[in-house]
Amino acid sequence: MAQTARVKGVILDEFNLPIENVTVKVGDKGTVTNANGFYFLEISANTKVTLTFSHVSFKKTTVEITLKPNEDYELNPVLSSKVEQIGEVTVTGANKKRVEGITTIDPVIIRRIPGANAGIENIIKTLPGVYSNNELSTSYAVRGGNYDDNLVYVNEIEVYRPFLIRSGQQEGLSFTNTDMVEAVDFSAGGFQSKYGDKMASVLDITYRNPTKFKAGLEASLLGGSLTVEGVSKNQKWNNITGVRYRDNSLLVNSQETETNFRPTFFDVQSMVNFNASAKWQFSFLGNISQNRYNYQPLTRQTNFGTIDEPIALLVFYEGQENDEYLTMFGAGKAVYQYNEKNKLKFIASGYHTQEQEHYDILAQYRLGEVDSNIGSETFGDVFFTRGVGSQLNHARNNLDALIFNAEVKGFHEVSEKSQVEWGIKYTREDIRDRIVEWEVIDSAGFSLPNPELDYINDQPYNPYTGPLAPFQSVRATNFTVINRFSGYAQWNYRGKIGSHQYWLNAGIRGHQWQVLDRNENGKSQVVFSPRTQFALKPNWQKDMVFRFSLGMYHQPPFYRELRGNDGIVNPNVKAQQSVHLVLSNDYSFKLWDRPFKLISEAYYKHFTDVNKYTIDNVRIRYQANNDAEAYAYGFDARLNGEFVPGTESWFSFGYLKTEENQDGKGFIARPTDQRLKFGILFQDYMPNIPNVKLYLNLVYNTGLPGGSPAYADPYEYQLRLNDYRRADAGFSYIFKDESLTSSKKWLQPFSEFSLGFEIFNLFNNQNAITNTWVRDVYTKTQYGIPNYMTTRVFNLKLIARL
Repeated sequence: MAQTARVKGVILDEFNLPIENVTVKVGDKGTVTNANGFYFLEISANTKVTLTFSHVSFKKTTVEITLKPNEDYELNPVLSSKVEQIGEVTVTGANKKRVEGITTIDPVIIRRIPGANAGIENIIKTLPGVYSNNELSTSYAVRGGNYDDNLVYVNEIEVYRPFLIRSGQQEGLSFTNTDMVEAVDFSAGGFQSKYGDKMASVLDITYRNPTKFKAGLEASLLGGSLTVEGVSKNQKWNNITGVRYRDNSLLVNSQETETNFRPTFFDVQSMVNFNASAKWQFSFLGNISQNRYNYQPLTRQTNFGTIDEPIALLVFYEGQENDEYLTMFGAGKAVYQYNEKNKLKFIASGYHTQEQEHYDILAQYRLGEVDSNIGSETFGDVFFTRGVGSQLNHARNNLDALIFNAEVKGFHEVSEKSQVEWGIKYTREDIRDRIVEWEVIDSAGFSLPNPELDYINDQPYNPYTGPLAPFQSVRATNFTVINRFSGYAQWNYRGKIGSHQYWLNAGIRGHQWQVLDRNENGKSQVVFSPRTQFALKPNWQKDMVFRFSLGMYHQPPFYRELRGNDGIVNPNVKAQQSVHLVLSNDYSFKLWDRPFKLISEAYYKHFTDVNKYTIDNVRIRYQANNDAEAYAYGFDARLNGEFVPGTESWFSFGYLKTEENQDGKGFIARPTDQRLKFGILFQDYMPNIPNVKLYLNLVYNTGLPGGSPAYADPYEYQLRLNDYRRADAGFSYIFKDESLTSSKKWLQPFSEFSLGFEIFNLFNNQNAITNTWVRDVYTKTQYGIPNYMTTRVFNLKLIARL
């Protein structure tokens, strides 16, 4: 040991992005950089040695060093692109994402931009084509899809969200720990075959591979997080661990319903990496998350109507809701780099969730006219009652799910211009689910029976003689096992047409599955999904890339899609399928001597075997019968760049139209038919006081179908919610960060230290997520009373990183 030393570091390209698969050699010894560009190599001490850094897409670089015995030396070289490669077509780093149509998001932006549910999803919601009207939820819909149509990966491992969650305020924490993130890539459609079987989008997240000790702390009125990372003395082991706690009381207490609300959302994540040799690397990612949601509503008053005829709904509650979600996740990954051009990956993961949803809530309401006389002593109070009634909701839902995945992936560099990728995966899903939930509604003393029963009810004129049944009732017990085999193969090629360069990707996915249920076993089903992408960079003075994507995307049903409105599993639900056509342009330019980029995309999707669904808050209920077809088309644009020197901001616009046709009845709007979307993410600072920084997050969405009662026939009731308008602002005083240094002694240990003040819902807009439907038996009128989201809320935030 006394005659050796160690050299390590991160290899970057000209864009300061890490380069994977760089070969580092000293004589006969060698190693290869990992996905984060990190390498580690033992060399002889007291001897001048030559390190060689080589990669097929970069110029070879050599460095001579002499180290003392047992010395640790950090060397971070920057490699230049080969001369024969023209600018943006080098298929590495940022340029690879560019030709693939991938949006790359800086993790620093994710941490700093304010939001009621800050994190990766908070930023994604500002992108074109991405919709959400619930600031308490991490769920989002993309280009006409729903919340279940999106793929999420962390370090190439697919992650899942709990099954039973009905509202955004129950979600708590996203799976992804923002403080552990190294890179975030997002595709809104037309993605490659290597990504899984979903129809809407891909969110691909990479966690950091630590190279030295670091620690970070964040604390606010909504909770806090602690992250620690470090490396072993011999540099072979490293670990990053994050602990998070969140309490949504500050946000939920701003809503109209007064509650006793005691939520706790807590999770621990840890990733361990072991660099066994130049050829073998191992990693493990583990997560334990517990959400306890104890909710006891007390009262609520919602004012609506017009200036001339103001109306109010007063509700008095009894009972409570006790929900708990305990999820455990573990994944192991091994990478075998058997030479510079060939690599294998072995991945195994397990996900276990135990969920309970227990509630008994009695709501007794008054619907009445409001005293609008400003000079009156009872101004704002209800002085005339139009109707009274009550509603009792009951649930005893329990779910236990175990999901196991085993996967092998291969990457082979056939030549400098051609690569082949493939993968084979086995998945087993074992779900045990009990559903017992019902709702009883009484209006002015008359019990309202189930609207789906075939009878005539004309109370109080004639006595009711039909069956006694609750207004809504679902009872089922399901033991379901799903076995899946899936795989893909794709080919990447880079070439020239004259002086113009192009990039081609062609691939196919296959998926076979069978549903086994205690009531009925389903038949074995198989689908194939061919996909292709083509990117062209003309040899023009203007820096442009044109992309074309065409492919078929199947979505074999997950457990939620198998379960119908009655709670019963239909094991023969077919895979929904869609054809994607995407045309896009990527234009990079300089304005005011600063970099900017304009990305525009036009797309069309045609869906068949559609599994119709309804959305209530974030809960999706499927009909599980594949009896519809649909389409979606639209246009997205995003302009991003340094509007303020040294900061990245962007402006987004999206237009979408999506409709579905059930059993030939005609096309109507889908539940995610968001017509217009505007998003702004803006960063600024005071020129005279650069330590003070401003962050703005603004979103505007036109209203969605979803204002009608859940039991209504959508062909007769196409009511839309009001437009969604949201503005969050953050102000931070940066004592120290990567761009601002400080001579103060107490700041020396910190790499970043800041104190922030955040305003959520800056303009105090009233955004509705659903409607509560109340009946007035005297006028035979049914009123839709909006359920509003959070109002204006203030928050303090402290960030400290070593």
